[in-house]
Amino acid sequence: MEIKKAEFIISAVKRHQYPTDDRPEIAFVGRSNVGKSSLINSLTNRRKLVKVSGTPGKTRQINFFLINENMYFVDLPGYGYAKVSKKEKENWGYIMEQYLVNREPLKRIVLLVDSRHKPTRDDIDMYNWIKYYNYEVMVVGTKLDKLKRNEINKNKKIIRDTLKMDKDEELLFFSSLTKEGKEQVLNSVLCY
Repeated sequence: MEIKKAEFIISAVKRHQYPTDDRPEIAFVGRSNVGKSSLINSLTNRRKLVKVSGTPGKTRQINFFLINENMYFVDLPGYGYAKVSKKEKENWGYIMEQYLVNREPLKRIVLLVDSRHKPTRDDIDMYNWIKYYNYEVMVVGTKLDKLKRNEINKNKKIIRDTLKMDKDEELLFFSSLTKEGKEQVLNSVLCY
């Protein structure tokens, strides 16, 4: 399957602003600057659909993108950025929780982690939170182009072990620079 059409619909901070047409939703979540925007842009073949920022913590709202007129990609605010106030972190947490708890159209959550490093405490907490609420999870290791070939399997094992992933849960690696892994991630994301 391929994405032929992708368009920005709305930025939301409150439930009443979310789309209400019950199209299925795939949410993308991860630390600030892990590559959520770059992944969505790559999957949709649109370089500027989602604004990519070099400034961590830039996404502060939930952004909905209509894909092929039959589903939404949902770009969630990044977590774990240290240079924001405690109050702002709490606000982001509240915005995300409002979206994630009991969101009927939400079919799958794509958790992005940096493939070069062991998942952080925040990554582990997010993974556990997703599992607690019984959402289907797919983990994508970003920045694949920064790894040496002999590090890939080792780092996959570290990520699986650190998150305590089930054997049947998907862990795919991806590079927004080289597009390596794009087809596997796209096929998996669209088969919710």
